[in-house]
Amino acid sequence: MKMRKKADLPQKTCPVCKRPFTWRKKWARVWAEVRYCSERCRRSAKADHRS
Repeated sequence: MKMRKKADLPQKTCPVCKRPFTWRKKWARVWAEVRYCSERCRRSAKADHRS
């Protein structure tokens, strides 16, 4: 398996904190569904939606 530089990995921008985050191996199967960079951002998005 060929090693890739971190700069070559796909990136997305978190809609909550507006920071870019890169692909992680644990997200390999669900990358299309990943929207938030962390659990904290995911929880705060849900909390903002309820208010």
